[in-house]
Parts: sequence; structure tokens; C-alpha cells
Amino acid sequence: MPSPGSRDASCYSGHTRARPDLCAALSTVRCWLVLAAAGVAACTVAALLFWWQQRDPAQQPMHNLEFDAISPQWTWVCQNDRCERLATSQSSILQSLPTCNMLCASPQLWPEPTGPYTFATATVPVRADGFSLRVTASPSRNVTKHLNDAFALMRNDIRALVKRDGKKESSIGTPYDIVIRVSVKGSADVRLRLNTDESYTLTLKRKSNLIADITAHSFCGARHGFETLSQLIWFDPYINSLLTLEAAMVEDAPRFHYRGFLLDTSRNYFPVPDLMRTIDAMAACKMNTFHWHISDSQSFPLRLKSVPQLAQYGAYGTGAVYTPDDIRAIVHRASLRGVRVLIEVDAPAHVGRAWAWGPSVGQGDLAFCIEAEPWQIFCGEPPCGQLNPLNPFVYELLERIYSEIIELTGVDDVFHIGGDEVSVSCWSRHLKGFNPMDLWLDFTRRAMLALNAANGGKLPELTLLWSSHLTRSPYLKKLNSNQVGIQIWGASKWRDSRAVLDAGFRSVISHVDAWYLDCGFGSWRDSSDGHCGPYKSWQQIYEHRPWKKNSGTWRIEGGAVCQWTEQLGPGGLDTRVWPRAAALAERLWSDRTQGAEKDVYIRLDTQRSRLLTRGVHAAPLWARWCSHNPHACL
Repeated sequence: MPSPGSRDASCYSGHTRARPDLCAALSTVRCWLVLAAAGVAACTVAALLFWWQQRDPAQQPMHNLEFDAISPQWTWVCQNDRCERLATSQSSILQSLPTCNMLCASPQLWPEPTGPYTFATATVPVRADGFSLRVTASPSRNVTKHLNDAFALMRNDIRALVKRDGKKESSIGTPYDIVIRVSVKGSADVRLRLNTDESYTLTLKRKSNLIADITAHSFCGARHGFETLSQLIWFDPYINSLLTLEAAMVEDAPRFHYRGFLLDTSRNYFPVPDLMRTIDAMAACKMNTFHWHISDSQSFPLRLKSVPQLAQYGAYGTGAVYTPDDIRAIVHRASLRGVRVLIEVDAPAHVGRAWAWGPSVGQGDLAFCIEAEPWQIFCGEPPCGQLNPLNPFVYELLERIYSEIIELTGVDDVFHIGGDEVSVSCWSRHLKGFNPMDLWLDFTRRAMLALNAANGGKLPELTLLWSSHLTRSPYLKKLNSNQVGIQIWGASKWRDSRAVLDAGFRSVISHVDAWYLDCGFGSWRDSSDGHCGPYKSWQQIYEHRPWKKNSGTWRIEGGAVCQWTEQLGPGGLDTRVWPRAAALAERLWSDRTQGAEKDVYIRLDTQRSRLLTRGVHAAPLWARWCSHNPHACL
């Protein structure tokens, strides 16, 4: 052990030997400097740890722990078109589960393509930073810009596949770069429209580099091609490298134009990053409509420049609002992902305190029954509230609201005006001598006139209403099926649900007995099972094909799963929605005649793994053991 005097040899060398007092002073200074440096380092580490813990989880990289945790003691071998897990001592082949899944039987695409496809069985390594884009044909500068921006998002998705554990990316050979050549020959409009052709063709082949050719008739179709290409690339944890197929060809197009997910942000507020992450997950499954039920009687979190009083009176607080800048940011992100944002401000029912300011500005009662008691008489759940159909200021305000929503979202060919669960008791109490159903019909017509004015003197091609008493006989016949579309939320076996289809209305299906994600969690106000019965599993969602009994007159635009949020907050959104919503995504894209067979389980499990790498906390389908041994669980 060195002596104490040897701690600082330089202090006792040369001319300093004769100054022991100076040496002592220098040693003291250095000691304090060391302690100060250690303190700074400790504070820095503590600050970094605090920052890491406080970061928005949506912005944190998420590894696929289910694959990362696989020990090389196991290998997977493709036998009879299925991956069998073996101990490495039992096989001369060392192959990871992700690679086996991608090569055994068919690659794990979700949703399954609708057209012909072929895939090579050989793999090649690729570099995470080796992707480049060449736009070989484009109908507009805006399409070109969107292609470049969407490609940047895809490249980030690829990079997220690579483990960030400090290890350098390696491979079994020289990794390839991938050149993506995109040709869009069709619409110059980057927006998703009701008539947008979302088809695409993807070919992948190996030359000096890998060449991926994507051809489409629209930006949205090309974006779907990006998504499919990204699903043909995976991370192999055994060799710590990205892999892809040596060659592939896919022709693909959706079965339905409207493939939606509804989120209610009025019962409980969800931060903007949650909405962004949800839209990313939708795009990963090729869903294309984010139906944003933004307001209800509980809160009005949308801050509008044209009617600022609505959020002022109706939001939970200043930290629970969506500003115009928030909306634009969400819409832009969605646009790059091929998703439309359809904002619904429900009316004439499902309004509340947000509309209570009319008398104070000389506009009279804009709404009745606001927070009326006993609420069971006037609404389905507290608090109550319903617009005054005889107040002309209501329609002036609706025109302002509709106009600003169209301006913020850029969606003018489809619009949702609500129309759910009007209370005849409320209007009967406050508007004596009027037939409440006639008032409801008149309100709907006047609301559509306001929408017509807000949309530049023309109605959107599809104006949606919720199915309700108004969409039953005899009032259904008084609605114009060429102007109005119906979102059918009633149970699939209800006579009224089928009557809408038989009457020839353009329809979006959201059957409560199949596609409501909030069912099965009991009632928030008592010990009952709640309003919509048991939990809807992903298998039930997948098996539901309501168009099978089409009478020939049905005009089904598509469907949407609905997530109402009385019993859901930001922390639980991902696990409640995913991967169940992904099941509907494949049903609406591919509409396989087969049900939830074995290959569907395995492909959905793989898709769930992809969602994890993109920061989506998707719930597991089953125990991890079943992911390792799927055919033993099926």
C-alpha cells in the first residue's frame, strides 16, 4: 500500500520540495475540487434520472421485451409450416423466434393483403440508417413533400426496431442499403377522401443494393406501401441485426373505405401525445379515420377562436383543453400517416355547462336541462344538457363551430353532427305544445343548413348521424338518404339497426354488441354489468362480419370500434384499445372469409410486438409461453 506522502508525487518533486506549506495548501484545494466535481456529477446523474422518469412515456423508446428476453438456449425450427421451439442442444440450427415467424409459412403482415403476394425464403441483413427515398413520379409538390415526410416517419419506425442497449448493430454479413422508389400517378390531393384510391403495389428485389418499388394512385396508397415494407423488416436478437426478405411482391387494396377508431375525450381528457401515439398505431394497422368525439355534456375541451366561451365554460380546466395549434399538429401527423381526423361536436343532446352562457350575452337559453336532477329523467348519464332547438343563435353558433372544424382539419367531404340520445322529456318540459320528435327532425335539418353554409355553400358528400329514435320509422323516411349517412351503434340483431341498411342509407357500422371497447368493465355508478354487457375480445371483434346478410340495397362505407371513456384515463388507453382495434383493422381491410384461425393469432401477436417497439403499450394476447409455443396453445 502506498504511503500517504505518495498520494501527490508531483508536489514533492523539484523545487516544490522546500515548500511543504504550499504542498499542503494545494492538496487541500485539490481535495475540494475533487469533492466539488463528485457533487456535480451526482447532481447531474440525479437530474438525468429524474428527467428520464418524468418524460412523456409516448416519447420513450420501447424495446420488444418479449423478444429481447429470449435466451439463446432456445431455437425455433420451421416444421410443417409452424415454428417449433427446441433446446439448442436438440438442433444444429440456431434461429430466433422473429426470424422463424417471418420465414415459416408466410410473413407476418397485418392486415393481410387482399391481392396476390409472393415472398422469398432467404434473408439479407440491412442497415437501420441505410434507407433512402427516390420519388420517381408525383402529381404535385405537396404529394412529394408528404412522401418525404412520411418516409422520415417510416425510417424512425425502422430505427425503433434496433435494440438500444449499448451494443453496436451487427450482422451475419455486409448489410444492404435499401433504396425506395415511389411512383404516384393519380390524385394530387394528399388528403384522404371518401373516393381516395388506397391501393398500392410493392416489389422488393436484390441488386447491388435492395430496391423497393412502390406504385400507387394516391399519397395514401404509397404510405400504405411504406407500412407494408416496414413490416417486412425485423430485428433478430440472436445476431443483433435487422433482416429483411431477399425478394417480395405485394398487390393490395382495402375492402372498405372507412376504417375507423372513435375516442371520447370529453368524459376524461387525454393529452396530445396519447392521441399522436394512437394515430401512429392506427396507421400501423392501416386504419384511416380517427373519429374524435371531442365534446359531451361532461366537458368541452376544444378551444375555438370563433366561440371561445364553449371551452371557457365547459373545459375541466386550463390544462385540459385542445388549442387550435394542438389540432393542427394532430391533423398534420395524421395526414402523414394516411389518417383523416373527423371531429364530432355532438348535438343537440350530450351538451352541458359549456352552453350555459347565453343569457349573460343576451342570446337567451342556448340549452335546457343543464345538470338537471333527477338526471335519470332527462339524460342517459349525468350531467344532462340539451340544446334549445327554437333559439336561432344556436344555429349561428353551430355554423361557426362547423366552419372552424373544417378549417382546422381540412376534412370537408365527410362530417359528423352527432344526433345521439335526445331526451323528449327535456324538450317536453321546456317547450310545451311542440312534438319533441318534430323538433328533433327540424333541428337536424337546420343543423345541416348551418353545415352547408360553413362548408362554402355545399353539404359534405357524407354527413353522419348516430342511429337513434330519429332513424326509426316513421322518421327515417323523412331523412334524405342522399344527404345523410348513419353510424349504426345499436346491436347487430336489433330490427332498427337493419332497417337503416335496408332503407339504403350510407352507413358506418359500430355495433355495440361487437365493436364497443368499453364494454365488460361494469358500471361506474353501481354493481351491475354496465350498459353494454360482456367484454368484447379481439376474437369477437374479428369474427363479426355484419355485411354477410346484405340484402343488395346496403351501402356500407365501413366500420369503427368505439372507445368511450367514463372509466378510462390516459394511463390505460393503449392496453384497452390495442391489439383489439387491430382485429377490426384487418376485418375492414381484408375481410377474410375465414375467422380467427391459428395464423391470425400468430400474425396478431407479431403485430402487437411491432406496436411495442413503436411505444404503444399494447396488451398481450396470451402468456409469453404461448408466443414461444403458439401451436401448443391453439
